[in-house]
Amino acid sequence: MQAFIYQGPGQKALEDRQKPEILAPTDAIVRVTRTTICGTDLHILKGDVPTCKPGRILGHEGVGVVDQIGAGVSSFKRGDSVLISCISACGKCVYCRKLMYSHCTTGGWILGNTIDGTQAEFVRIPYADNSLYPIPDGADQEALVMLSDILPTGFECGVLNGRVQPGATVAIVGSGPIGLAALLTAQFYSPAEIIMIDLDDNRLEVATRLGATSTVNSADGKAVEKVMKLTGGHGVDTAIEAVGIPATFELCQGLIGPGGVIANIGVHGTKVDLHLEALWDRNITITTRLVDTVSTPMLLKSLQARKIDPTLLITHRFKLPRILDAYETFGHAADTRALKVLIEA
Repeated sequence: MQAFIYQGPGQKALEDRQKPEILAPTDAIVRVTRTTICGTDLHILKGDVPTCKPGRILGHEGVGVVDQIGAGVSSFKRGDSVLISCISACGKCVYCRKLMYSHCTTGGWILGNTIDGTQAEFVRIPYADNSLYPIPDGADQEALVMLSDILPTGFECGVLNGRVQPGATVAIVGSGPIGLAALLTAQFYSPAEIIMIDLDDNRLEVATRLGATSTVNSADGKAVEKVMKLTGGHGVDTAIEAVGIPATFELCQGLIGPGGVIANIGVHGTKVDLHLEALWDRNITITTRLVDTVSTPMLLKSLQARKIDPTLLITHRFKLPRILDAYETFGHAADTRALKVLIEA
């Protein structure tokens, strides 16, 4: 089969690999029909994720068709159409019993990280009964790819951890796919204001179309001043960090109002300063999280009910043999105006 391989920091290739095999009774082999590229994959290519070693097939999102099942798989059979969760969960360990699937002692975020992932024609899915979801008849498979990771990540790590409430003021720093996913799902809770902040006017324009009440281009270094003006000097109730660099986390610290919540989504590969000298007396909560995908069933129902349309995030489509072009497009989003790139295997 063809597969996209991480070869070390800054190095990547499309290679021929052996089709994966069942290694445990709870495994399934899925023929991937559609996958995508995540910002986390770009972090891996930069060398920011040391758990991912050279030679790994990347990717942790996608939909497909069950090709084989292990003897212990009871919820799926060969030929079933499935959504692949970015998180693999045994369902039995101490963390799974707390619904913290991301910290499963033998699973978690392993696809495209510590085991081979979905940017290939076939992928092995551990704990298939807990890590795959049946695709409803007639569902839009392109939309479903967005439910593998970015929709539950934006919702769980940003909106739920950020304690977004009706009438609240929310700032989302970063209008890339994850930030826009947080924007879409924050609207479940009817906040009064959602302020999107980014360096890219095109992405801010997209954010306005998707429901942002205000946008701020932070290129001039005056984002805090602009947001304070929008909020009457109070700051925001929730600041969601959706980039993963020191500057954007520090910006969130400047935006947050007394009693507010800073919810981190971004993958941080370098040290970030925490300004307790400014925040120690302001009743601030800071939350961190890796997506647990506990919200996926709810998001599936919301998608079926047409309460949310994640296909709005898809800007480019490629076939698997052109995945290097897809990475080039996604990695230069400021020039290509890419949000999510869909890859058809």
